[in-house]
Order: sequence, then structure tokens, then C-alpha cells
Amino acid sequence: MAQEKLLLIDGSSLAFRAFYAMYTQMDRFTTKDGLHTNAIMTFNSMLDNVVDQFKPDHILVAFDKSGGTFRTKMFSDYKAQRDAAPSEFLEQLPYIHELLDDHGIKHYALQDYEADDVIGTLAKAADARGWQTNIVTGDRDLTQLATSSTTVQVTKKGVGDLEAYTPAHVAEKFELEPKQIIDLKGLMGDTSDNYPGVTKVGEKTALKLLHQFGSIENLYANIDELKPSKMKENLVNDQANAEMSKTLATIDQAAPLTIGLDDLAYTGPDLDALRALYTKLEMRQALAHLPAATAEKQAPVHFVVLTDANLAQLPKTADPVAFELEMLEDNYHTAEQIGFFIGTTEETFVSTDVTLLTLPKVQNWLGDHQLTVFDAKRNLVAAERLGVNLPQIDFDLLLASYLLNPDQNSNDFGQIAQDHDYNLPFDEAVYGKGAKRKVPDEESLFGHFARKAQALLTLRPKLLDELKAQDQLSLFTDMELPLAKVLARMEITGIVLDSKTLQGLGDQWTSTMHVLEEKIYAEAGLKFNLNSPKQLGEVLFEKLQLPVIKKTKTGYSTSVDVLEQLRSASPIVQDILDYRTVAKLQSTYVAGLIKAVHPDHKIHTRYLQTLTQTGRLSSVDPNMQNIPARDEGKQVRRAFVPAHEGWQIFSSDYSQIELRVLAHISGDKNMQEAFKEDRDIHANTAMRIFHLDSPDEVTPDMRRQAKATNFGIVYGISDFGLAKNIGITRKQAKAFIDGYFEQYPQVHDYMDEMVKVAREQGYVETLFHRRRYLNDIHSRNFNLRSFAERTAMNTPIQGSAADIIKVAMIRMQAMLEENHLQSRMLLQVHDELIFEGPEAEMAQLAALVPKVMDSAVKLAVPLKVESHWGKTWFDAK
Repeated sequence: MAQEKLLLIDGSSLAFRAFYAMYTQMDRFTTKDGLHTNAIMTFNSMLDNVVDQFKPDHILVAFDKSGGTFRTKMFSDYKAQRDAAPSEFLEQLPYIHELLDDHGIKHYALQDYEADDVIGTLAKAADARGWQTNIVTGDRDLTQLATSSTTVQVTKKGVGDLEAYTPAHVAEKFELEPKQIIDLKGLMGDTSDNYPGVTKVGEKTALKLLHQFGSIENLYANIDELKPSKMKENLVNDQANAEMSKTLATIDQAAPLTIGLDDLAYTGPDLDALRALYTKLEMRQALAHLPAATAEKQAPVHFVVLTDANLAQLPKTADPVAFELEMLEDNYHTAEQIGFFIGTTEETFVSTDVTLLTLPKVQNWLGDHQLTVFDAKRNLVAAERLGVNLPQIDFDLLLASYLLNPDQNSNDFGQIAQDHDYNLPFDEAVYGKGAKRKVPDEESLFGHFARKAQALLTLRPKLLDELKAQDQLSLFTDMELPLAKVLARMEITGIVLDSKTLQGLGDQWTSTMHVLEEKIYAEAGLKFNLNSPKQLGEVLFEKLQLPVIKKTKTGYSTSVDVLEQLRSASPIVQDILDYRTVAKLQSTYVAGLIKAVHPDHKIHTRYLQTLTQTGRLSSVDPNMQNIPARDEGKQVRRAFVPAHEGWQIFSSDYSQIELRVLAHISGDKNMQEAFKEDRDIHANTAMRIFHLDSPDEVTPDMRRQAKATNFGIVYGISDFGLAKNIGITRKQAKAFIDGYFEQYPQVHDYMDEMVKVAREQGYVETLFHRRRYLNDIHSRNFNLRSFAERTAMNTPIQGSAADIIKVAMIRMQAMLEENHLQSRMLLQVHDELIFEGPEAEMAQLAALVPKVMDSAVKLAVPLKVESHWGKTWFDAK
């Protein structure tokens, strides 16, 4: 019989390490509703790796229970120096627990005990049964548990690289037995857990004493053998501390658990549950690694294969018509078009010959009928590639579903249909996914087409009724659907990228990198691998003796936040930061953008209209909303130029629109007064927070901090997040936030009111009735509830700002057409609209665009629009 294998994971240790492994990039890892996911994703990756590596029969992930333990009762300062865990970490813990549930993995915490004690007790029980146990942890204290059948796997870097501690490895590393690790800790103490040990006894001295005496007890029994010295004096004076510290370091292997080994059987994950969780948390990479969902056996459906010989069978009807131009890939600007369907209440017509759509008879037929589609913009752009116009789209299932359920995380037709209780296979079940996507046989393909057509026609009236019931029909018909058509026109037009200019910038940055490299080597006094954190750490902190800010298990941290704290310590630090900045510009924007250029020398981005719960647009392939607007990176904008000689790029953007929306919806008199009098709102806030009498007293740093606080409030920032953003302590950040609300009291009242509204109705709305549902607003879990409360506060602000610019875009497109201008709208970048047009039309645009944008909505404070134009996007800003 094969030996049973047990895997025990120190969940508290690894979850925290997972959070800090991606800490400096934390803000990159958030869902569309603002939930941080850096710890969840890193923990999930670790979980997949260790399960795959150790192939256990039984698994448990142990967590610390909140509150004190028997150790804190013994020594009140135990771990007392540790700061409270950041809310950005705590909000992720419930999802880590859910992740484990969906993986089919037991997790457990025991009141008054630590995760270490749970692990130690189960490891001892497994030893008694003769099982093979692996313990995965970031805490070397657990190495005391190593036995002939228990290996303690300690993370070396992040949560990926493991060092296996067996009794032999402990002996090789320390010349100790595993059980002597507690004696080592007793003598040394532990700054992480905050217990004292013996004064001025470090690891080297402690090991020497243990090699001689074996244990703390034997050391003190033979203390007279030591020659008189300061060390001996410290040992005698601190005997009680040494003995207590050893007790604190000792893992309890007889904890009163309410679970046993037989409760830990591992049979594998629930793939459907994991798929749903990964989708909800937008963990696309993890989702891509799951096996495809199994296609259900579908009953046959009737369809007619359309050819140029039977076009006359297309019936005249006053009823809605379902239409779809099908493509397998996401990027509809380049994806292969594999077929189309036209569905009426009488019949569904299907074909793989998309050129049929170019025939005048078919174009005229489509132009005479109201079309119901899934994703209007996708169909409009795809049809334009064929030279086909679709003027009569009046229903978009994807957009309607998004407004009714902004939490939807999938653009899969089948998933959306099933969300509305209509059984339709997922596209990935029919086509496969990723590199394995392919067109099935015609019977399967056309059957899928016909089912989609039926779904569109069936779901249309249902969703229209629901939109009307929720007072969102005008949001759909007057904003989102017209916007889809405007966005399609913008995407089709595209913006010219001058590759030569961009490559020239790339050459400059490559040269700058070489200069910085040589300068850094000269300052360091040697050549080394600048991209190696280990070598860089050795140069900075050993050779140059810069103060150590933070250490990792593998050496010195050289992360951006560490280097920024060392700017004033040595000129080399600024040069390293500059090198990293230029290297990122070179790799991200030069190489990335040139790769995205189409044969017409243009960038044709895709706007994601249904991604964010606030209604904000996102941009992909490439992300044009991420083009740098400041510092050296702004030079990239020089490469974006008009399509014709004698044309210019025109830019208009809203000034502080979210703060103006906040002033309006909160009714705060102080904030409204500042905007009505056209004051610098950030200087105004700085004056109020710092209790200054004049804007002349506001320093640039005060304004910077006030600006971060202003926008932080809009995004529901925590004291931890604000402290991280502006380089102050959490205590100072909390004082800033408290001071802000003192000066803008009605903003505070608004925040409280939004939480109350969310609790009463389960959602909040923008000025245009866009809803965001907050399922966790009544959660018993403090962190989930707190996150929902912050979301309730900031969604009406962010969502209303997003809606305002959408209205402006729709009206602006209509105005361009009404005035018969050649100028064209090209891009939306957050609160900025980018146009191109003849130089002769610039003055007209300068008068027209701000007027349209200013009047998109009537607020209690004026909207302010700033416009500029020039030969490139850079010049226009």
C-alpha cells in the first residue's frame, strides 16, 4: 500500500508574503470594482505549484485566529510591535478562503492558538501513522517540526522558491537537531515575534553555546563552566527571558483541534466553482489554465444555409431581426470572420460566406430591418471591414445585460444568456479556447448560430422590460447604444502612429540607458548586472554602505519604494531610478506600440464598454489610456500625428471632473464655493487641511499631499493607501483624511448617506441611474463590508463622471456631422477627448468642443474644459 501524503500550508504566513510579493505593483492588481487581488493571485499560483509538486492525498491550510493566543497571555508584548494588517490585505482574505473551498482544500483556525500549533499537531499525528508530510511556510520557526517523515518547505523568494528542511539539512546548516531550533530562538530572541532572548546574543553566539551545551536547560545547569565575561553576565541576568522565549518559540503539538487527519482528504478542485471565482476576480491567467467547460449535448435546431441562390427567402418583417458576424478572436479589427447568421421569428439563415453580406440585396435587406445583436460595436467594426453598413442596430444584448448586472465578468454569449436563465452553450465549449480555438464542423457551427439567434430574439423583450422597470431604459437607448456606434467610428478611424518618430525616441532612450549604465558603474566603482536585484543590493548596501531599508530572505530589497527613500543618500540611487524608468519606456511603449501598428500605419484600439462597474471605458490592443502624460514618457505622444498634411491634433479635457461631481452631489458649500470662484482646488484643500490663511503659504509639497487626499477621497482610499501614495505614516494619513472631512463636512455627510442608501436598497446610482450592486454591504465579515461601504461612497462620483463624458462624446459626434466638419474624434483617454482635423477648423473646434462638453450635464458648479491643439498629441497637450 502506497504511503499517504499530507500537505500542510501555513496560510497566514504565505497569504501575507503573497501580499507583499507584489506589494510595489499592488495598484495594478485590482478588479474593475477596485478589489485588490495581488495576494489572491500570488497565493493561488503558489497553491497550484505546491499541489502539483507534492501531489498530496490530504491537505490543510492553517490560519491564525484573530485575537490573542496563549502566548500573548504569557507575554503581553508578543508580536505587539506589528502594525495592524492593511485593509488592502484584509479585504482579500475572505476570497483566499473561498479560493481554498473551490480548490477542495480544507482550511482551519483555532481560537487561542496559532497556525503553527495546528500544523504541528497534525504533523505529529501524521508521523504516528507513518505518513509522508510536507509543510509549506514562510516562517523558519516551523523547521523545529522536521522529522524523518516530515519536511518543512520554507519559501526563499516570494512564495515560489522552496528550501527543504529535513533533519539532515538542519544539521548541515546549523549543526543542530530540529528540536534545538527552539533553544536557538530562546537564546537569540525574535524581533519578528518580539520576544527578547538574551541581551547581545545573536545567531553566531547562540549556535556556539548550543554546540557546547545542547540546550538552554543544560547551558544554565552548567553555567559555571563559562569564563567570566559580559556574555556570561547577560546570560545570568536574562535566564528568565531565555526560558520564556524558548517556551514562546515552542510549537504546541497537542493543540485541541476539532478536526483530524481523516477530515483532510483531497479529491481535487470544483472546476465550475473555480471558473466562476476566477471570472469574478478577473484572474484571466488562472482562468486560461482551467480545462474548457464540457459542451452539453444539444438538441438539433433548424436552419437554412443562405447562398446567393436563395436570397429571396429572406422575409420582409416588422419584427426584430437577430444578426451576428462571428469571429473566434477577441480583436475584431483583425480576427478572421468565420460566418454570420440572420434570425427572424420564422427562420434562421446561416452562412460561412461573409461576402454575401456585401451583395446589394442583402445590404438593403439589413438596412430595412431593426437588428438585435450581441455586442454592437464588434459587429459594426467587423461589417465595416467588409464595406457593409449596419445602420439599424437597436438592441445589444451585451450592453443591456451589463446595465442590469454590472458585475458580469464575461463577454461570452453563452455565459450572458445563462445569466438570464436561457440555456445556451458557452462559445469556448463549441470553439475551444486559447490556441486550441477552431471552427467546428458546419453542422455544429450552424447549430450554434441558430441557437444564438433564438437567444437574441427571446431575451430582447425580457431585458427591455427589466431595463424599463429599473429606470434604465434611457441609459441604454440614449447613452450606451449610441455610444457604441460612436466608439465604433472612432476605432475604425484610428490614429496614425509615426513609427520613425517612435523608433527615434527608442534610440534616444537606448543611448540614455547606456550613458546611465556607465555613470552607475563609475559611481559604484565596478561593473555588475544592473538588472540583478541581488548584485544591485550588494553594491548599494555592502560596497557603498547605504542604509538598509528592507531585507528579504535572499538579500536586500531594491524595490522602487526602497530606492525612493534613498534618493538623498547617494547620486547613484537617482541614476538607477532613471535607468529603470527609461528601460520601461523602451520596452512598454516603443516595442509595444510599434507591434500594435496596423498596415494603414494606424493604431486601432478597442474600447471595452462593459468592463468596469463604474461605467468607465477601458482600452486594449493597445491600451491608449495608459500612454504617459507626464515626465519623459510624455515624449511618446510626439509619435501620434494627424492622418493628413495640414491637419492638427486637437485635445479637450475636463478639469477635475470627479471633484466637481463630488461638490455637486454632496452639496458641500466650501467645495462648491472654491469651484465657483475658480480657485485651485488642491491649493484650497491644502489651505484648509494645514490651516493656512493664504494660498501663497501653500508649498508645492503641501499641494501635492492635498491633491493626493482630494483624489484619494474620491476613490475611497484608506489611511494605508494614502500613506503609501504620498510617503507619510498611516497616523499622518489618517489625520489628513480626518482634517479633510472637517473642512468639507458635507462631503462626510454624503459618504455616510451613500452607505445608508446602499444598506437600504442594495445598490447606489450615478446621476444617470447607472446602478452598482453591493452584495457585501450587510456582510458579517468586516473587511468585505468595509470594502462595500467605500464602494458605495465613490461609485456615484466616478460613475457620474464617466457618464458625463459619454454624453459629451455622443453630442460631439452629432455636432461634427451637423456642422459638416472634416474633423474626427479619435480617442477618449479618461477625461480627455482627442480629435484630428484641418488646421482651418481648429478655431471652430476650440469654440464648439468646450461648449458641447460643458453642457453635457447641468451641475451646481461649472464644468471646466481646457483645449489645445498642435502638430502632434504632445503639442496638443
